[in-house]
Amino acid sequence: MSNAPRSQAHSGRWWNKELRTTTYIMGMYIHLLLLQYLVSNFMCNALAFVEEPTDKHAKSDGYCGRILRAQTQGTRRDGYNEFRLRVEGDPENYQPASIYRVTLYASSPSYFRGFTLIALKEGTEGTRDDHYAGKFQIIDEEDTQFMTNCPPAVTESTPRRRTRIQVFWTAPPSGSGCVILKASIVQKRIIYFQDEGSLTVRLCEKEAVFGETTEKPPPECCACGTAKYRVTFYGNWSEKIHPKDYPRRANHWSALIGASHSRSYVLWEYGGFASEGVKQVAELGSPVKMEEEIRQKGDEVLTVIKTKAQWPAWQPLNVRAAPSAEFSVDRTRHLMSFLSMLGPSPDWNVGLSAEDLCTKECGWVQRLDQDLIPWDAGTDNGVTYESPNKPTIPQERIRPLTSLDHPQSPFYDTEGGPITALARVVVERIARKGEQCNIVPDTVDDIVADIGQEEKEEDDTPETCIYSNWSPWSACSSASCDKGRRMRQRMLKAQLDLSVPCPHTQDFKPCMGPGCSEEEASTCMMSEWISWSPCSVSCGMGMRSRERYIKQFPEDGSICSLNTEETEKCVVNDDCYSIPCMLSPWSDWSDCSVTCGKGVRTRQRMLKSPDLGECTEELEQVERCMQPECPTDCMVSEWTEWSECNKSCGKGHTIRTRMVKLEPQFGGEPCPETVQRKKCKIRKCKRGSRASEERKRRRGGEVGGGKEKRRGKQQERDAAVEEQPGCKMRPWSSWTDCTKHCGGGIQERFMMVKKRAKNTPAQVTSCKDRKEIRACKVHPC
Repeated sequence: MSNAPRSQAHSGRWWNKELRTTTYIMGMYIHLLLLQYLVSNFMCNALAFVEEPTDKHAKSDGYCGRILRAQTQGTRRDGYNEFRLRVEGDPENYQPASIYRVTLYASSPSYFRGFTLIALKEGTEGTRDDHYAGKFQIIDEEDTQFMTNCPPAVTESTPRRRTRIQVFWTAPPSGSGCVILKASIVQKRIIYFQDEGSLTVRLCEKEAVFGETTEKPPPECCACGTAKYRVTFYGNWSEKIHPKDYPRRANHWSALIGASHSRSYVLWEYGGFASEGVKQVAELGSPVKMEEEIRQKGDEVLTVIKTKAQWPAWQPLNVRAAPSAEFSVDRTRHLMSFLSMLGPSPDWNVGLSAEDLCTKECGWVQRLDQDLIPWDAGTDNGVTYESPNKPTIPQERIRPLTSLDHPQSPFYDTEGGPITALARVVVERIARKGEQCNIVPDTVDDIVADIGQEEKEEDDTPETCIYSNWSPWSACSSASCDKGRRMRQRMLKAQLDLSVPCPHTQDFKPCMGPGCSEEEASTCMMSEWISWSPCSVSCGMGMRSRERYIKQFPEDGSICSLNTEETEKCVVNDDCYSIPCMLSPWSDWSDCSVTCGKGVRTRQRMLKSPDLGECTEELEQVERCMQPECPTDCMVSEWTEWSECNKSCGKGHTIRTRMVKLEPQFGGEPCPETVQRKKCKIRKCKRGSRASEERKRRRGGEVGGGKEKRRGKQQERDAAVEEQPGCKMRPWSSWTDCTKHCGGGIQERFMMVKKRAKNTPAQVTSCKDRKEIRACKVHPC
């Protein structure tokens, strides 16, 4: 026998036996006072803390270590697949110092009342502070808290039925090795814990891609020449495929923006932070800042990729063609990245990041077909499509959205299944230029793509056709070293023989951009045209422009005379004839219309130019808002009629009841009484009746139990009725079932007339069917 120090125990049940006194304490999440116990006499099916002797090493073996030994030494029941511990994205490795969302959940219909969550370095026992890996961060203080006696561990705030909890976990610094995340679950009187399985996750440190001398750098592209691609974006985000909370108003894809670029430039990537350009695309759908960032990268970018926005987000392809754009890649700029916002949303996007189009066989990818799921830019905390702006401070890293992020998320799934793809992108190679050096022989598709336009045969214009002179050759349609065409044209002045057709009013010949051929070595070399800017109007006819820049000046020092900017007309919404509205910015949202419960709030904007015609734009917006729940008072029904007197003679009582229609909630007024009774007296009972004889008999000394007394009262009432001349009654029926299980109900019983004499005086009014009512189950619910 040894004296154990007092300690608190959590998440389990303990039994301790002493030689003379047995103390049985069972409870969920109740801190226990452990008394003296015999280590060798522990009961089965219990979790026990094995205390070490008090010595100089006892301080390092703290409460956390005892929890782990309790979990490993005590008998436990495996959780199988009822419960699961999951790290967002199900990674096999962790990035040092990165933040991960950790979820502990139960499969329907299971639940748990409490839990313990600990992260340990692999191979350690949790007896020292340096055994713990990373750091947990509480998301919901109503659900989770740090364990009082073991600060590295997370436990429940209050024991109650729950199916899911979430916390953030910051991975440890580099050099920490592998980490084990362990969870224990308490459900009723059963403790679940697993060394291996669904309640344990093992993560090892992700090796650095760059900076380590032992790491091999990614292979350089060995392809030759250039390749031209067409990227086509197919949006699948629709109410039919993604019905939950789908925004029927203003759903759209923003303009697609991206580039073909080198490895040294990163537009966006999972685990990285969004640049200001990415943030503006993610939150506002504006590509302006992103395009500016791309242009500033100079030779690291070969082509800017850009398409128009899509309003609405989805239409059949026979109504609106899928947007597409063309771009080129070469040996140094062979990666392709792009992004597009789905709107409305907080900061959700789809896209590709650093997709390599160069193959290890020194060729170019023929076709890429990729489904796209949404990702979070880490700049806004919203959880629904139309959540109000709520900046994430500090900014978080870009991460894929999952079906377990938040119950209000439109992608939420209790089973944690995959999110249905919102879009699909197809990247097709449409041409190759220059000498190719691919190891794998060309396919038929490769050969066909590289066949250039054959030279035109000699002019065989009929003599009966009289033309004007040919115009000068136009500039080459390609401003780079890709193949293009020049065009010239002439007019048909006369056709002397109508039976002979007059062809060739236009003529074409192949060409390349300035500076791409030896004979043009001294001319300007221009970049490709940057994609067209958005139309200057949102409705009707406007203008758009595009730019290019000089990549190489002539060797002779002359000035480049080629245009660096082009403009052209553009039309948006052909059926739009009204003058665009001039509107002020939206005002701030008003206060919620209620101080508790569900209400609405509004914001307005003003029409700046009311004289320019009718404006169909909305000037006021309304959205729902939620305040703390309103107190709800108890509601009861009206009183019933007073019942008949429970006695036919002498003193009795009558009752009335009412029902609870709505229990009080959130601090509302409690329920009033639901049963009332009052005295009643019909008439005096006649002397000499059997009832009075019965009373005399009881006064004479006969002693009976409670049942005999009640039987006597019953006989007294029966006799009072039956003694009426010419009236015979049946016995009282049994009491009916109570009308309520609690809160005050009623029961009834009946006495029916058996026989009434023909000559019964009319004054005998008591010879009729009887009914009695009494209250029952009046205890509160």
